[in-house]
Amino acid sequence: MHQRKINMEALGNAEERERLRTSEEEEEEEEEEEYNACKIKRDWERGAEGGSLLSRSAIYNMDMDTPTDLPLFTKLYTLAQVLGILSVVLVGVWVGLYRGGFGWSAFPDLQFNWHPFLMVLGLVLLYANGALIYRGFRSERKRKLKVVHAVVMVSALVCAVVGLVAVFKFHDSKGFANMHSLHSWIGLATVILFACQWLAGFLTFLFPGLRSSLRAAYLPLHQYFGLFIFAGAITSTLLGLSEKAIFVQSVGSESVLVNVTGLCVAVFAGLVTYLLSQPKFRRQATEDEVLLTDTVLE
Repeated sequence: MHQRKINMEALGNAEERERLRTSEEEEEEEEEEEYNACKIKRDWERGAEGGSLLSRSAIYNMDMDTPTDLPLFTKLYTLAQVLGILSVVLVGVWVGLYRGGFGWSAFPDLQFNWHPFLMVLGLVLLYANGALIYRGFRSERKRKLKVVHAVVMVSALVCAVVGLVAVFKFHDSKGFANMHSLHSWIGLATVILFACQWLAGFLTFLFPGLRSSLRAAYLPLHQYFGLFIFAGAITSTLLGLSEKAIFVQSVGSESVLVNVTGLCVAVFAGLVTYLLSQPKFRRQATEDEVLLTDTVLE
């Protein structure tokens, strides 16, 4: 009986020691995980090549949109989309009802009409949506948004190039001089700068992609020239609408339609610029993106 009691006490002590050992191992694992997480964040703060890529506040405020800002963003974003689409529709109605519709080489008089339509579609609507892609679809993965951004922007560039071809071919068929107005100078400079901007962004951020410190250094320039190009596109569009209305001596309902189109473009540009310039509307990086990628882009 005494021996049995001793055996039970020994068994109880063994179980207690096993529980203590297991508890200590779990505590050590938790401490190691916490250390690794802190080390990763510390490395992020220092940057892969020694440069600072994230501030401490950015790390601890990842994926935290301010609830009061999102409803305002949604309303302004929706209004901007309505005005942008309306601008394209109004240009289509204008050239369709008052300028005879669309044509190409077989109909040189109608070939010009592709120019205002494609320029507003590409350099105004598509370009603005490409710039807003990170803020409008903030819940999507960053890599996916980069690809969509590049595709939308190159689509806008294609529209702009075809629009330029249309107006140059129209001028040549009529014997008109090219590049004689401020509208044409600003417009062509904007398209050329846009092409350079897209190529630089593609090589820097997508393929082959530069190292993280260079990407972080180039990002502010990419954002600045993005807005600068958009401003050039809007300026050229408004000048072009005014120039064409004066050239064809539009009066009455056609004149009103052109003016309303220009007003829609101007208000659309103001809304887009506001949405892009406000830090409170920025897409916040998620913790997974910070830990699994090597830089954070707008």
